[in-house]
Amino acid sequence: MRRFKLLIATSIVGLAVSASPSFAKKGDEKAPAAKKTPAPKKPAKAKKIVPVSAEHKKALAELYAGFKFGMTKDEVVAVLSKQLDERYAEKIKGTTDMAAQDRLRKDKKKELSLVSSSYTSFEGKRGGWDVSIIEDEFAHNTGEAMLERWENKDGKNQRRFYFFHDGKLWKMFVSLDVSILPEDKKNFDTFQGVMQGKYGPGDVEATQITWRTDEFEVRAIDKLKNYDALGLVILDPRVLKELIPLREAKAPKKAETNSVIKAVIDPDQKDHPDVKQNGDAVGDVIKAQGGGTPAPKK
Repeated sequence: MRRFKLLIATSIVGLAVSASPSFAKKGDEKAPAAKKTPAPKKPAKAKKIVPVSAEHKKALAELYAGFKFGMTKDEVVAVLSKQLDERYAEKIKGTTDMAAQDRLRKDKKKELSLVSSSYTSFEGKRGGWDVSIIEDEFAHNTGEAMLERWENKDGKNQRRFYFFHDGKLWKMFVSLDVSILPEDKKNFDTFQGVMQGKYGPGDVEATQITWRTDEFEVRAIDKLKNYDALGLVILDPRVLKELIPLREAKAPKKAETNSVIKAVIDPDQKDHPDVKQNGDAVGDVIKAQGGGTPAPKK
């Protein structure tokens, strides 16, 4: 009997040992479920920039028209004065009429005076330029300013705008004569064909074509829909990079909704009347906001 009890005790211990996790076979253990690692996000593909050939870069650089980025207002006016002297000198030589020569000299002086007097600093006071073909080319309270000049060159009626930042020229916008497009084909597709035919392929996006080089950037802009106008912009990309965060910081804040209107449209506001049940809800809201006594019920 004693031997039988010893045999049973031994069996029980053996079963307990075999069931113990520390003595279980490695193959019998279930490995903990591995945590799934999220797949790394694929980096956004860099926008492919269409290269500009040496020939087309030279054609684009002609948009400088004798000016250089970094010039002051006075230096720009001095270059303009020299250009006008050369242009009017030919006209004056073309006539022996003394009175006609005097008129030409006065015209030259008047033209230069108009350019100088067109100088505008964008210091927060909105004006006509804020709703115009150049409305997207400047911002207020960022040290930006502009000069304007009409260019009647080679029979083309166009305007040139000189943009300054901290007193230095960094961009020019040329408003083109829309007669470069046939009247029955005055659209972006035709404009794109004309521009790329002259300056080569560029990056096309919406209604704009962009050519990028190391020294400058040129944009052909379609403003036919709103202003029946076309534009060519040449700019210094380094200054643009500095201006973008500055413009964002100085951008005017959006106006807040009037407190009375907010009370009507915001169901969580205290003292908000039940518009559906109360025919004088708006009046009650006005009263709650300190706006007077609601009109009596009829």
